[in-house]
Amino acid sequence: MNQAPIALFAYNRPDHVKRTVEALLRNTGAASSDLYVFSDAARNPAAEEGVALVRDYIRRIDGFRTVEIVEREQNLGLARSIVDGVTRLCNARGRVIVVEDDLLTSPHFLEFMNDGLEFYEKDERVISIHGYSYPVRSALPDTFFLRGADCWGWATWKRGWNLFEDNGRILLEQLTTRRLTNRFDFDGAYPYTRMLSDQIAGRNDSWAIRWNASAFLEDKLTLYPGRSLVLNIGNDGSGTHCSTTEDYSGMLSDDPIGIGAISVQEHAEARELFARFLRSSRPSLLAKVFRKVAGAMDNRRRPMQGGR
Repeated sequence: MNQAPIALFAYNRPDHVKRTVEALLRNTGAASSDLYVFSDAARNPAAEEGVALVRDYIRRIDGFRTVEIVEREQNLGLARSIVDGVTRLCNARGRVIVVEDDLLTSPHFLEFMNDGLEFYEKDERVISIHGYSYPVRSALPDTFFLRGADCWGWATWKRGWNLFEDNGRILLEQLTTRRLTNRFDFDGAYPYTRMLSDQIAGRNDSWAIRWNASAFLEDKLTLYPGRSLVLNIGNDGSGTHCSTTEDYSGMLSDDPIGIGAISVQEHAEARELFARFLRSSRPSLLAKVFRKVAGAMDNRRRPMQGGR
């Protein structure tokens, strides 16, 4: 199998990145995978010690087929760093698996990512593979599709990433003109359109909301696992724009999740379960998490980027 390169994005939390790397090393296929670590530079003097500790640790990473470190000389912020890193690897290798420094992965995460990339490589309807699923109360199918794209442990191909639209104004105009804002917001369950408006206004610098909107407008699908292969450890109060919460935490799958032929269309029941979960979140908590999820002012550094 063509093992996709892994892009790991890190900033100034050495304990988090260490746990993320250790989890990746327990994955099937880690030893045959190339790891690229993108280390952002400190935004201010307060972040310098953490960045130095992160860089000391990542320079000693071993256990992957190869390890290449990209140490930013200037602070890019998470959005620019991810867009640059994903673009670089897609252009060079044709595909990429993306992990941030606050994501613990199941030992079966890389296998699911690589199997999905292989299985759907030539299916233009599919834009990405995702590793996280919300801890909904009802059983989900082993795998299913949702419209759009996601960002807590994911993978894509160059053909998918080529659809990324950097200009939020273009995305919002299309969503509004085509009367898709309510659908984009999970039928009002989550404020994605507001996140996009905030990105345009400079109140957040989210790449994730633009990635989601880009895929959504192209009517592309993302493959999800029915049992989560990713656990976010960033909601521990260690970030600037995030409160402490366990609402988005669940159990990592102890078993591999197979990739097989399923209907390549949005799964209505799974979509509704996700929407119910989002609606059940307390509004105040949801607002805080969505800022974090959006990567709000991410050049100050947040512990988690993403969510839907």
